Amino acid sequence: MTIREAFEQEELTRLSPRAAKAVLSRGRVRPVEKCPLRTDFQRDRDRIIHCKAFRRLKYKTQVFLAPEGDHYRTRLTHTLEVSQIARTIARCLRLNEDLTEAIALGHDLGHTPFGHIGERSLDETMPEGFHHNEQSRRVVEVLENDGAGLNLTWEVRDGIACHSGAQFPATLEGECVRRADRIAYLNHDLDDALRGGVLREFELPVDCLKVLGNSHGERINNMIADIVANSQDTEHLVMSPLMQSAMDGLRDFMFERVYRDEWRKAEENRCDYVMKALFSYYNAHPGEMPEEFVLIGYREGTAQAVCDFLSCMTDRYATRQFQKLFVPSGFSQF
Repeated sequence: MTIREAFEQEELTRLSPRAAKAVLSRGRVRPVEKCPLRTDFQRDRDRIIHCKAFRRLKYKTQVFLAPEGDHYRTRLTHTLEVSQIARTIARCLRLNEDLTEAIALGHDLGHTPFGHIGERSLDETMPEGFHHNEQSRRVVEVLENDGAGLNLTWEVRDGIACHSGAQFPATLEGECVRRADRIAYLNHDLDDALRGGVLREFELPVDCLKVLGNSHGERINNMIADIVANSQDTEHLVMSPLMQSAMDGLRDFMFERVYRDEWRKAEENRCDYVMKALFSYYNAHPGEMPEEFVLIGYREGTAQAVCDFLSCMTDRYATRQFQKLFVPSGFSQF
């Protein structure tokens, strides 16, 4: 018996009957030889960590654009926090932690530069719209590895695509990530808003915090504990009505005071302008994109290729390209 086979057998005996098992995976689009050391879900986690799209997350905005402080979240630190929260939930419910981690690490690979501002810009530009969860699946299926994709298992790809939006994941591990994503962003965006002076402690919704907790760590712990306590024998992961109501109240508060407030309107307009200017330029000059995106244009149309190119950009790369294309440079003698 190989080490992988021992892991697979251990999953069958240790994990909940509701958990996804690596040995029972629906598999990959292209069959590959099994690894002697790692299960398929462990292998998927490693493929995601080592891919280019994962490394780019460190220079993509979470909420605060180009923050100068060292402690504001980026899309990468958000991803790591989601992974930690989702793994804790999965472990406590005896679900498959490897699958959960793989989904969590890959869930935002398709996110645009400038956070949800960039996502909205592409959604308004693309004829069929744009959603970062669908683009994340496209990254692992089509864009990575020189167009070959990462060839991940069906369960990981499903969890990535369904971590947000109307469609729920097919596995409880995917639901762990879906829940963890909201827990993470509500709490760390609140933390960053307080750090940045956008919010002050006395302005926070008292009724919500009485239920959720008064500190960052307390809120996360209480939300996780509530899900675990209420999801032992349920078909889906659930919160108690009281905790769910408090969390929804905090979310409404964050949308009103942080995500959609006037303090960020000017920067949002600038980011929107940059994204749409770049889209317009490369749509008219597709040959100036890297070769991999030119080839996508031949296969799937120029608009899709430009959308892929822009969504892959980091904040700083998008800004540099805009400056290169549209901002005059100083005169230099020939």
